[in-house]
Amino acid sequence: MQYDIIPITQTELKSLTVVQTKMLRTAQQKKDELYRKAEKELASFSEIIMGSGMVNSSLYEAKKTELENECKYQSDILADNLIYNMSLNEPTTGDDIGGDGNETGEQTGYIVDYSLSYNERYVIVRNYYLSIQDRNERMSLYMADDTAKKYLASYYSTLYDVLYTYSR
Repeated sequence: MQYDIIPITQTELKSLTVVQTKMLRTAQQKKDELYRKAEKELASFSEIIMGSGMVNSSLYEAKKTELENECKYQSDILADNLIYNMSLNEPTTGDDIGGDGNETGEQTGYIVDYSLSYNERYVIVRNYYLSIQDRNERMSLYMADDTAKKYLASYYSTLYDVLYTYSR
């Protein structure tokens, strides 16, 4: 994937964490979609102008400038949010997710990003719970974590077994 939402070198790209890379990919995809949508809208507008017999009208250039300005504005917002989020190393509000990356708005100690694969989700949740030293606290928190049940789906019971094994 070509990244042009923010200026980033290959060295910087290689040094990003998995979460930061995912945020970069998501922002780049949103930017690409913005421009694709603008191109389609401009093509449709062009057909309308041509069909109306206004071939030499300045409406096309005005519409093109308007769409370019809007895409630039939206891309700048995406880039600003991306830079901020990457500095925190986690998603923040503004992309339909809560401050901890949780789409439901519930507070968790780990990032909840449903665009990640189940394996990536599993690793994030596992690492969070294994960072809790007290085994009784770890297991009671995990069993009460409704977000993890939804987020991990069938992986929830697998992770329960792993955490239980580490609890002995």
